[in-house]
Amino acid sequence: MIYLDHNATTPLDDEAKKALTDAYGYFGNPSSSHSLGMAAKALVETSRQQIGNLIGSKSSEIIFTSGGTESNNLAIIGTAYKYKKGHIITSIIEHPSVVSPLRWLQKNGFEATYLHVDSHGRLDPEDVRKNIRTDTILITIMHSNNETGVLQPIHEIGMISREYGIAFHSDAAQSIGKLDMNVAVLPVDMMTIVSHKLYGPKGVGALYIRDLENQMPHADQEESLSYSTSLAPHPILFGAGHERGLRPGTENVICICGFGKACEVASREMLSRYDHTFNLREMFFALLKDKLVVSLNGHETLRLPNTLNISIKGIIAEDLIVKLQGEIAFSAGSACHAGIRKPSPVLKAMGLSDTEALSSIRLSVGKDNSITEIRSASEMLSKTIKSLR
Repeated sequence: MIYLDHNATTPLDDEAKKALTDAYGYFGNPSSSHSLGMAAKALVETSRQQIGNLIGSKSSEIIFTSGGTESNNLAIIGTAYKYKKGHIITSIIEHPSVVSPLRWLQKNGFEATYLHVDSHGRLDPEDVRKNIRTDTILITIMHSNNETGVLQPIHEIGMISREYGIAFHSDAAQSIGKLDMNVAVLPVDMMTIVSHKLYGPKGVGALYIRDLENQMPHADQEESLSYSTSLAPHPILFGAGHERGLRPGTENVICICGFGKACEVASREMLSRYDHTFNLREMFFALLKDKLVVSLNGHETLRLPNTLNISIKGIIAEDLIVKLQGEIAFSAGSACHAGIRKPSPVLKAMGLSDTEALSSIRLSVGKDNSITEIRSASEMLSKTIKSLR
């Protein structure tokens, strides 16, 4: 099978796999003070540093979670818990792990504004400014969209958030590992990082929190004082004091090791990955346009280098996936909605009709795809689409 669904998940990198298997020998609890526990803790801290190196942060600013969903929930619900009431700004095209906690908060007394996007799938930063209120407590905007790959104006939005002194969170699940991300210049206060989107294992992720080591409470501080005067979110899980008191539960040492190694490899291969996936994507689009009538969904240049979302006249995307399920792996719209035959909310928000949205496919290439695979995939897609018509 030709795998073209890297925005859904990525294969496990060989070096990350080795780090996983090597870590099986370190069974000690990282919180234990004996030698076995200290050895496991050392592995966790090495991985924390590897992740920090990838995004230009201090290792102390990285909090391990079970994945992107938990990281997003911690940033959003944790900030809401801290303030107990208020208004949150987001976009209409966010991932369900952002939208769902916001909908839950709205049922519990909070307010939220969902900003619209243009026909290219991008926000206008000035819309953020126009919707800031005196009770706005958080702005949460994704770095890149999982369906279209479109990049949002995160730097501009971050500068606005700083101007008003409002915490800014960005779900960067799709971007990290594909783009050079440096929080030293990117004005975000919290950022979601996901292992399995960058060739690491599933079931582990992280939340970057700016300057965390100077924000967490000391043992003699009142909780209300400490959390109301920092950017750090309030915990949403409760137990022992793991991960600086923000995420209780014994750390998943094995998967954390694979995650850290995947980040180390991504740091080393960033430029070559970008060039390789960009060239494959452009070649793929050119081959398909030569054989079919297709239209691009998203911005022509301001999107992830590996992502191609197109509408194909005269088909239903799910039918195409079923026809090619043993030969090519790809998605109809977001992988999170696979199998549900209804228009993608993201594509609808960009102004596509129901018919155009239902005929759209997402092809996301990866570092291990080859030119031969792209040529074969374009031939199979073209042939199958013509037969469906």
